[in-house]
Amino acid sequence: MRLQVSGKQMDLGDAMRTHVSDRLDDVVSKYAGRPVEAVVTFSKDAHEYKCDASVHLSTGLTTQASARSTEIYAAFDSAAEKMDKQLRRYKRRLKDHHKDRQDPVEAIGEPSYVLANPDHSEEEEPDSLQPVIIAEMETPVLTLSVGEAVMQMELAQKQFLVFRNSSHGGVNVVYTRDDGNVGWIDPRRMS
Repeated sequence: MRLQVSGKQMDLGDAMRTHVSDRLDDVVSKYAGRPVEAVVTFSKDAHEYKCDASVHLSTGLTTQASARSTEIYAAFDSAAEKMDKQLRRYKRRLKDHHKDRQDPVEAIGEPSYVLANPDHSEEEEPDSLQPVIIAEMETPVLTLSVGEAVMQMELAQKQFLVFRNSSHGGVNVVYTRDDGNVGWIDPRRMS
């Protein structure tokens, strides 16, 4: 497993890196087995330490957790507990969805854009309705089943997920509705 442990404007010692490595190995091997990459970032905000942890699994799923505490070790341990809880909750679903999968989840890099916020007053009319692009990036679009997409969205704690449906190859979206349920958009035309 590739592990990146870093601190924002702070120096982390070898003892902290060893603690993070050992704890993540324990958490992930208990439930998922095959981590590919982990990124743990620490920062300090006033008197609190913040830990953001993300683990990418060989199945293509990513789990994330973050926590705050007045102690740096306690912040990481709390984030690791949250990750442990997520993986424990989805253990059966992970096994069910991926028992027949021989290859890792395919990801295709698609362009994504950041648009400028149109900040105009009521008196001022915009010259054009075309948005101003201020950044262009590449976003991975995973090929997943609908169940895997819902699980990935919940593990990553996102409000929505755009994915390529493994059953027909079309682009789909799953999202968290205001009522707490999950919505699914499948724009295929039914003939």
